[in-house]
Amino acid sequence: MSTSATTELVDAIWSHHIEPALHDYIRIPNVSAAFDERWEEHGHMHEAVDLVRNWCATRPIAGLTVDVHEIPDHTPLIVMEIPAFNGGSNDDTVLMYGHLDKQPEMIGWREGLGPWTPVVENGKLYGRGGADDGYSAFGSLAAIEVAQAIGMTHDRIVVLIEASEESGSPDLPLHLVQLRDRIGTPSLVICLDSGALDDEHLWVTTSLRGIVVCTLTVQILTEGVHSGEASGIVPSSFRIIRQLLDRIEDATTGDVLLPELQAETPPDRIAQARATAAEFPHPIAEHFPFVEGGRPMVDDPAAQLLANTWRPTVSYTGIAGIPDVHLAGNVLRPSTSLGLSIRLPPTCDHEAAKNALRHALTVDPPYGARVTVDNIASAPGWNAPVFAPWLDQALAVASTEHFGQPSRTFGEGGSIPFMGMLGKMFPEAQFVVTGVLVPGSNAHGPNEFLDLAVARKITACLTRILASHASRHD
Repeated sequence: MSTSATTELVDAIWSHHIEPALHDYIRIPNVSAAFDERWEEHGHMHEAVDLVRNWCATRPIAGLTVDVHEIPDHTPLIVMEIPAFNGGSNDDTVLMYGHLDKQPEMIGWREGLGPWTPVVENGKLYGRGGADDGYSAFGSLAAIEVAQAIGMTHDRIVVLIEASEESGSPDLPLHLVQLRDRIGTPSLVICLDSGALDDEHLWVTTSLRGIVVCTLTVQILTEGVHSGEASGIVPSSFRIIRQLLDRIEDATTGDVLLPELQAETPPDRIAQARATAAEFPHPIAEHFPFVEGGRPMVDDPAAQLLANTWRPTVSYTGIAGIPDVHLAGNVLRPSTSLGLSIRLPPTCDHEAAKNALRHALTVDPPYGARVTVDNIASAPGWNAPVFAPWLDQALAVASTEHFGQPSRTFGEGGSIPFMGMLGKMFPEAQFVVTGVLVPGSNAHGPNEFLDLAVARKITACLTRILASHASRHD
């Protein structure tokens, strides 16, 4: 395999075909269904699906078929099949995965940038969804196209691009059930929805956290009342919600208190975190935009990696019932609502965690307040199987060829529910979970960007991995 030929072809496809398509994709406000209950009526998701489907269908890939799998009242799923090429096996399948739905806009974009405005600066393509995860369909097809163009061998490939990942993939299980025979039994799964600790290696994710999300509401009054007349008699809904939160989290340390939300960290993951921290030049905390004088919850670099991957955490992602300070009167408000996002250790039972959380927040409410936990959902985490020798070597070679450094592994603090589903469905499969979310790329937040150089290198690495998979029995 010629590294230079691979690089040249990948660069040409990205420059002339993928980047223009990503500009069009970023302009579409196709936020995930959890953030737009009228997504079908608004049509943005279907517009994004059409864009990706039409682009993929034009690629010069032998035997490529591109379909949209539709289920009433569910988001669609793009399904692509590519038969084995140049002597590869149609009895062995590679499954490639990405998603095209997006997180909401978020405030705080700097001047000149915006969620639906594609802007390229210093090799970075800014805009919502380019890195998370709009590039995945384009990058997957480009890797296959390049593999065929230079005469490499690959086995049968199925590419799935879903449209509900940012909502926790609620629509994906039914798609997978209906497509089970079509997907087959993959021996290799490639997911392009993860991140990296720097832009100098191919980073492969070895674990993902599970998640529970919900809306917690405390109501104590039927309407707001004068704070001078009622305070001291009527408890504040905000104080009640603080009491409830103290049941699940230590406010001083951030430790999660419910045993059902815990799981033991495997010794190999502890060793991996220590090894990564020892060779990595900067603690992971330095990636984040702390205010002057701000500091992380833990200082030790290895402890930071483990806290972000194998420890449960509680985040407060939204609030309702509280007016803007410029509009607030002296009123004791009737209710307060919080959006909660609880990250779970990769091997934690997410259903048990969800039930324990609901019970802890609603049982015996202070002052007889009305407490509800709405929109609660959970999804599993994932812990990767040990790399097979052929894959370990393929990752190292691919990274060295295209990044100039060997590959590295790390645990990811985010969640990709699809990986947990596939881990159960295909326990014998090998997994390559990687992505372009380098430090600062800020997926879900303002100023999200796609590092174009990293995206090209990962695309090139995929060609090597596909070829190594096909030749592993030679």
